[in-house]
Amino acid sequence: AILVGGDPGIGKSTLLLQAAAAIAATGGAAYLTGEEAIDQVRLRAERLGVAESPVLLAAASSIRDIVASLDRDDAPGLVVVDSIQTMYLDTLDSAPGTVSQVRGAAQELIRLAKRRGIVLILVGHVTKEGIIAGPRVLEHMVDTVLYFEGERGHQFRILRAVKNRFGATDEIGVFEMGDRGLSEVPNPSALFLAGRARPGLDVEEEEPGGASAGQLSGSAVFAGIEGTRPVLVEVQALIAPALLGTPRRAVVGWDGTRLAMITAVLDTRCGLSVGVNDIYLNVAGGLRIVEPAADLAVAVALVSALTKTPVPEDTVVFGEIALSGDVRPVGHTEARLKEAAKLGFETAWIPLGRSTSRGRARVGDTGLTTSPIGHVSELTTRLSAKPRALRPRIRELAQ
Repeated sequence: AILVGGDPGIGKSTLLLQAAAAIAATGGAAYLTGEEAIDQVRLRAERLGVAESPVLLAAASSIRDIVASLDRDDAPGLVVVDSIQTMYLDTLDSAPGTVSQVRGAAQELIRLAKRRGIVLILVGHVTKEGIIAGPRVLEHMVDTVLYFEGERGHQFRILRAVKNRFGATDEIGVFEMGDRGLSEVPNPSALFLAGRARPGLDVEEEEPGGASAGQLSGSAVFAGIEGTRPVLVEVQALIAPALLGTPRRAVVGWDGTRLAMITAVLDTRCGLSVGVNDIYLNVAGGLRIVEPAADLAVAVALVSALTKTPVPEDTVVFGEIALSGDVRPVGHTEARLKEAAKLGFETAWIPLGRSTSRGRARVGDTGLTTSPIGHVSELTTRLSAKPRALRPRIRELAQ
């Protein structure tokens, strides 16, 4: 059994209807909805171009009726229940969506799925805190828990596994929402970096603030790892004078507590006045970063924004920062560098570790020139170097 959660309107029903249509041709699929009428589901299927798929549709909420219909030898191989909060057992007096009803309905459906060998997908509502509504035992009952995430203003959607009895967690699937529904994104890095470079602009052109028109300060490319997949994203920082007594912090896509730590390290260990300003930090594309390897990219973006010095556009950054200001090594270095090289980047600012040495060197067969950083105090020196022109391949991928 699989439990899928996500904010209202994020695209859970669209994703599962498309998945049911793709599977129906080979193994049979049923889509049970307790929230919509069958005509509404058909209209969505027509918009998605899957109206002709042999998916069994039913508008039902009674667990007794659902089990009676599916408990047979020719039961479909996939059953989608949208959503578990609308299902009810007539043996219980409580209303649908209560703890007892959700637990009881899930138990009956999972028991049926095990008995008939059905792949069961349950859609779950989420609370204001972003966790699946209902008893926590619901997450323990299923084999896999998936969260469908994304920002309403972005076309990107991310399917993230937080529990998986049959494989690794923290794996992600990246999708793009369009007029015809969700489509797979085979190269998330190129999509997350789209629009970062401004094709046709010469880096020698100067803007009023002193930065070149092709490169703006406060932007750094982070080479991250989501599960086992390397993903490159842009970290954006903006620093402005604090107009009120307490400096403001606005963070999207990263941990605000970790931002406070990085600003304290920059103030204390580097002698910079970062913390007294308003700080706005954003991870472009709607992706949320949780790994500590993003520390160095955030620090680079902050120093770049403070000094109004752009980061070379052919450079990626990753590394964990300690409270002492030291930059510590992180895992999957080779995979990060290979992904950056595939997108046309030439240089990587990486932690100074046992496998690297001072100066510039090639790592493995990635073809990137690595520039190790041992302490955050080195960032001001790195950013004072004249930025290089953007490689044509990066411009092409950014279009």
